[in-house]
Amino acid sequence: MASTAAPQHVSMGRRLTRLLLIGLMFAGLLWFTWFDSYSLIRRAKWQREYEELVEENMQLRSEIAELQSMLENPPSDETIEKIAREQYGMRRDGETVYRIEE
Repeated sequence: MASTAAPQHVSMGRRLTRLLLIGLMFAGLLWFTWFDSYSLIRRAKWQREYEELVEENMQLRSEIAELQSMLENPPSDETIEKIAREQYGMRRDGETVYRIEE
């Protein structure tokens, strides 16, 4: 009877150790996933923000290139005057502008 009691006690100790290790691993995984300052959730958020910023940067670079090409080949004075009159309602001194809307 004494010989059977010792293995059960050792077996319970191993189970307790195993459960403790599993619990610690779970707690570490939980900490790494949610609570750490470099958690997986924050890393995923930062990755999304990075991708959005890279895309915005590419759009802005293409817009800059387009604007630079417009500076190299400026529109004519007549085109500028037409845009100023039609879009911004500008007029020359002494002119009276009558708008006709359909």
